[in-house]
Amino acid sequence: MPAFRDRLHVLLATMIVFAATSTGAIAQKKYDTGATDTEIKIGNIVPYSGPASAYGVVGKIEAAYFNKVNAEGGVNGRKLNFISYDDAYSPPKAVEQARKLVESDEVLLIFSPLGTPSNSAIQIYMNEKKVPQLFVASGATKWNDPVHFPWTMGWQPNYRSEGRIYAKHILEKKPNGKIGILYQNDDYGKDYVKAIRDGLGSKSASMIVGEESYETDTPTIDSHVVALMSKGADVFISITTAKFAAQSIKKVAELGWRPLFILNSVGTSVGAVMKPAGLENGQDIISTAYSKDPTDPKWKDDVGIARFDEFLTKYFPEGNRADLSVVVAYNLAQTMIHVLQACGDDLTRANIMKQAASIKGLQLDGLLPGVTVNTSATDFAPIKQLQLIRFHGERWELFGDVVTSEVSDQ
Repeated sequence: MPAFRDRLHVLLATMIVFAATSTGAIAQKKYDTGATDTEIKIGNIVPYSGPASAYGVVGKIEAAYFNKVNAEGGVNGRKLNFISYDDAYSPPKAVEQARKLVESDEVLLIFSPLGTPSNSAIQIYMNEKKVPQLFVASGATKWNDPVHFPWTMGWQPNYRSEGRIYAKHILEKKPNGKIGILYQNDDYGKDYVKAIRDGLGSKSASMIVGEESYETDTPTIDSHVVALMSKGADVFISITTAKFAAQSIKKVAELGWRPLFILNSVGTSVGAVMKPAGLENGQDIISTAYSKDPTDPKWKDDVGIARFDEFLTKYFPEGNRADLSVVVAYNLAQTMIHVLQACGDDLTRANIMKQAASIKGLQLDGLLPGVTVNTSATDFAPIKQLQLIRFHGERWELFGDVVTSEVSDQ
């Protein structure tokens, strides 16, 4: 009998140890470099200086939003440590900053790095290091390539889808139009140009009468606008970032040119582009949108914009509601928080990408009705809906239906 009792005690002890270790395994927290029980390090690269410095506000808004999250207790009890560096819209500088963030600061991921040239320069490095390059603030199609670049994911609608929408609009409104295209001479600009050509199809060769490219370090694009006008174009497409978008609007007005004017969504900020260019000069310009304009009276009773305004008032009172980049950055930060919350206690880089690729029907405060965030393991293009807009008076007005764009064009 004593022997039996001894064996029973051993069995019970073994079961208790097994149960304890099993429970521990279930509750075990998983971390990669950059995450602990108390902190999540997030890296960021934004042009606070240089030719695209108008977008520096993106990093500032994201920092303010993460401050808000920290003030409210953090993400699953962890505070966010947001480390943001300036690359001056320079690819070599972006590489330097990415290496610093990954190898010295030891961040868990790089979130919302801004600009096609900069992200192109760091894409291979980030994927070799297996560090998430997440929610890239650029619409280049190349960010949706999970087979070759599983650690890189975009966020906004891609430029090729947007370009095809413009081509369709031109074919409907000016089927015999003569098109002049001004574009930035890099992957950002070339993505749009390819899309416009593809969208025009067999009419591309006859309709496009001129293409002018510019470098980001050029002081002015005025001569390019003059060149396109001189070729007889009656449709002008400006594929430009904020500084050059404003210049193109001003120059077209100065020349007394009256083309069907299409401006890419990158350059549509009322505060950073339309007002500096002169609101009177921007009338009837066509573009696309996926975010709400917080200055539009139609959203005065909107719950999402009310939350956005509350955030600005408390955490970034100097924020300009008329600057489109402000609400876009707010939406980006909300998406990042959604992913981190979904990760729970598994804050590994692999799980971050897994959760980022598992978003279904996410509605954000600043997105247009009908526009939601959706991803999968084979689809790294989170936002696929756009709506045409026309500038009238002091703001952009929506027209037509929300259009769902293609997922990718690999």
